[in-house]
Amino acid sequence: MGGVVQHVVTVFHRQSLAVLALAPKCRPPVCLGVRHIIAILLQNEAGALTRVTGLISSRGYNIESLSVAPTNDPTVSRITLVTTGSESVIAQINAQLLKLVDVVAVEDMTGGDHLARELLLIKLQVAAGQVDAIADLLRRVGGRVLSANPSSYIVELTSTETEVGEFIANVAAFGEIVEVVRSGVLGISRANPRLHVVR
Repeated sequence: MGGVVQHVVTVFHRQSLAVLALAPKCRPPVCLGVRHIIAILLQNEAGALTRVTGLISSRGYNIESLSVAPTNDPTVSRITLVTTGSESVIAQINAQLLKLVDVVAVEDMTGGDHLARELLLIKLQVAAGQVDAIADLLRRVGGRVLSANPSSYIVELTSTETEVGEFIANVAAFGEIVEVVRSGVLGISRANPRLHVVR
């Protein structure tokens, strides 16, 4: 990418705009935290992702899941990450993220109306007599078969994190789980717009 592109960012979430002191009032696990889904737009620059994750881990918080991919703007990627912490400290982290040169927008979707989904790919070894039972389970949850070879039976499911976890537990009754691949949570706000870059 060329030089640093100047962006004007519109973000309407109050926590994203908070300017707070960096020093936390308490540190995990002392603070009783809640789960947060945070969306970040950042420029596609070398080291940008490392700077984002390093800032969060330096505060002593674990990233439970993280996904990153380009947006419709090839110079900007979107990160969706899940972490757990107190409201005040997460707001501090969001404010500090906005100070990173690569970050162009931050939104904590937890407090707003949003959708969250996770993609699951799972490979099983299935006895021939259990294929119909798995197919019936997939119909009920809205999944689909990608590879029907019983020795390498691969299915796909997109659903909530809770439903994905339940499916993994249920499908284990019909075959041996060989491999599990989960995308981590992906989230999007229902509001229009919430997190975007204005040229």
